[in-house]
Amino acid sequence: MAPIRDKFTIHSKAIVCQDVELKGDITIGAGTIVHPKATIFAIAGPIVIGTGCIIEEGAIIVNRRKEVMRIGDDNLFEIGCRVESPTVGNFNTISTRARVHHTVRISSYCVIGAGCLVVPTEDEILDEYTVIYGPAGERRTWSGRGKVQEADLRKKHADYLKDMLPKFNRLRRGDGT
Repeated sequence: MAPIRDKFTIHSKAIVCQDVELKGDITIGAGTIVHPKATIFAIAGPIVIGTGCIIEEGAIIVNRRKEVMRIGDDNLFEIGCRVESPTVGNFNTISTRARVHHTVRISSYCVIGAGCLVVPTEDEILDEYTVIYGPAGERRTWSGRGKVQEADLRKKHADYLKDMLPKFNRLRRGDGT
């Protein structure tokens, strides 16, 4: 297998800390924030991350498929989660230490609860507003109530991080630097 060529395209308005581990062809959109100690590996195919996402420390995003892994806008990847899903829609929350297998495609407004493991044997597409929770990975559908408040809270979170992360961390710029 040929070695992985690094090519980073980081938008000028994105905040990516220096000690983030990046490998492969990765595009990071405007307003996306990547905490220190996060890992993003494009092993087989490229990864395209949309605008306004927050990727917290210890989060691992891996693309093992040849197709482009597309991550939409305003997603939150919490501490220690691992995502290999080939597509992630908009405004999803992957909670602390949750794991999502490459056989799952996530639509929009989904929540994967803390510590949940989502590993279906066959390819599956999570419907919009799906919530996976509990040790058994139980599922329900969210009504969408509180969506506006959640968006406002996430915006405040992003504004705070945009202010604080550059004060205490060196930032990375695009094209492998």
